[in-house]
Amino acid sequence: MQEKSGLLASWRQDVPASIVVALVALPLCLGVALASGAPLMAGLVAGIVGGIMVGALSGSPLSVSGPAAGLTTIVLAGITSLPSFEAFLLAVCLAGALQLIFAATRGGVIAEFVPGAVITGMLAAIGLILILKQLPHAVGYDRDPEGDMGFIQPDGENTLSALSHILSNNIVWGAALIAVISLVFLFWWDKAKPKDGPLKLLPGPLVVVLFAVGANEAFRQFAPDLHIAASHLVQVPVSATPWALVDQVRLPDFTAINNPQVWTVALTLAIVASLESLLSVKAVDELDPKRRVTDKNRELLAQGAGNLVSGLLGGLPVTSVIVRSSANVESGADSRLSTMLHGLWLLLGLALMPAILNLIPLAALAAVLIATGYKLAKPALFVQRWKQGLSQFIPFVVTVLAILFTDLLIGIAIGLVVGMAFVIWRSTGNIITYVELGDTVMVRARRNLYFMHKPALQQALERVPEGASLLIDLSATSYVDLDCIDIINGYAKAAQYRGIDVKIRADHTHRAAGQINAPITRARAT
Repeated sequence: MQEKSGLLASWRQDVPASIVVALVALPLCLGVALASGAPLMAGLVAGIVGGIMVGALSGSPLSVSGPAAGLTTIVLAGITSLPSFEAFLLAVCLAGALQLIFAATRGGVIAEFVPGAVITGMLAAIGLILILKQLPHAVGYDRDPEGDMGFIQPDGENTLSALSHILSNNIVWGAALIAVISLVFLFWWDKAKPKDGPLKLLPGPLVVVLFAVGANEAFRQFAPDLHIAASHLVQVPVSATPWALVDQVRLPDFTAINNPQVWTVALTLAIVASLESLLSVKAVDELDPKRRVTDKNRELLAQGAGNLVSGLLGGLPVTSVIVRSSANVESGADSRLSTMLHGLWLLLGLALMPAILNLIPLAALAAVLIATGYKLAKPALFVQRWKQGLSQFIPFVVTVLAILFTDLLIGIAIGLVVGMAFVIWRSTGNIITYVELGDTVMVRARRNLYFMHKPALQQALERVPEGASLLIDLSATSYVDLDCIDIINGYAKAAQYRGIDVKIRADHTHRAAGQINAPITRARAT
């Protein structure tokens, strides 16, 4: 039977998933704005644009874009350094235009150079961060804004010290009760959810949110000591009418375009947002049950257009966000319709029922994110990487720890360095073959020679006895680094003083043959 195609083909899965993503995205948009020192409306605008605009243009079926925790430090510094928030909005617009240039120059290929161990390490680290960051919210301790993912918090504490406060009688027992019941239900629902019938599409997080709102109202009526205060509820800006929301939107100041600092902030945002989006999309492709591959250049185009529009409408910069994308995958979404609808639900909720949204306890949303985090960082993932060998396990673990204790991009960079070190280490092993038979010696390169192979090449040449006839076999290579060429030339020049006759074997495709001083035999390798 032929599978249906088109945006509406999987609406039965996408509609419920979009509701879950909207519920998860709502406090994150507000929290990122708060942590960035921006108006709350700017975070919501970015979430709406990231859903509707980027979702429509992106080629990723499951990635969800919005204001990103990874940009909070840069955004806060940009807002502080520029003359006004409106000037910062201009920088967001310019960053979007620069991303469009990146897309036109095929910059998306960068994502393909990130090893799989680093990508899975990033996913596991995000999962652990979600658990660590949401545990305080689950028990009513809200000093760290929702959406902040850094180890060092805005108030000067770190993630671990915030957790220690939970043990210091800072627990809001009503919030903790709601979070525990919600977590138990979510893990049970994953196993007990019917495979057929209308209930199979019922999203567990939606049930959790409705339960939490009802439970808190019951606490207010029958158990006032357990009632959760407004400070631990979602806090969406409330306007008298939907049209009054327009008054809260701030527009970019185009007169600041001659300010060099605006361009500096724009370039920084464009580079960091592009890298974070490419890494997130690469990770989402790993999570996709259908293993679809996203066109990275189209993703850059979508992100650029999204940032351009977000800045024009008074929003924060957007990127593809792994937290919301993971929730989208776990909720059973199948196409970008879910991403687009989540932006629409954010818009309608903000315009039509902000007072109802403000009844949702953060503890319930924390439970949803903790469950998502556990699925990203399951112990089985660590066991799987261990079984694949140290060359996979060590870059994976280093990436996890580096992201936990720094931030996303720094952690990825550290993981890449460690991963590259293992690539170099593996490539230097068994590259040179040394064979000695009587007075004849062969030193053979089994594959292309680069600068990291210099020690192995030198060690093999030093073994050649005086008076020998040496054949350096390069027929299996198509490229030899100039550093290795210099070693071969230097050895050939000095060999005459040791009575060593040096010849080179290379085929007609050898690029370095004309740069080697020793006689060349163009016989094929045996």
